[in-house]
Amino acid sequence: MKEVIQGIPLNYYLFLSTVLFSIGVLGVLFRRNAIIILMSVELMLNSINLLLVAFSAFHGDAKAQVFVFFIMIVAAAEVAVGLALMVLIYRNIKTLDIDFLNKLKW
Repeated sequence: MKEVIQGIPLNYYLFLSTVLFSIGVLGVLFRRNAIIILMSVELMLNSINLLLVAFSAFHGDAKAQVFVFFIMIVAAAEVAVGLALMVLIYRNIKTLDIDFLNKLKW
């Protein structure tokens, strides 16, 4: 089997990416704090980035690494907008609990 980066097989990257993505999904599903949910979404995006870079190195093609760069730009914009919204919500209702915010629906 072809080695990817510094002698580490591709299977290890696949396993690490799967574990990180699973932790992110569990964080989104079971946590009630909006900041933790945002961090879990970022963890899922980073696990996908890791997978794309590993496959890019495995195939010797840099196209996926360029795609990862654009994903990171979108993720940074998402964090900026998400944190601004959370600050605004916290200033108005003094909590970031998702259950309480769910009661504010129309």
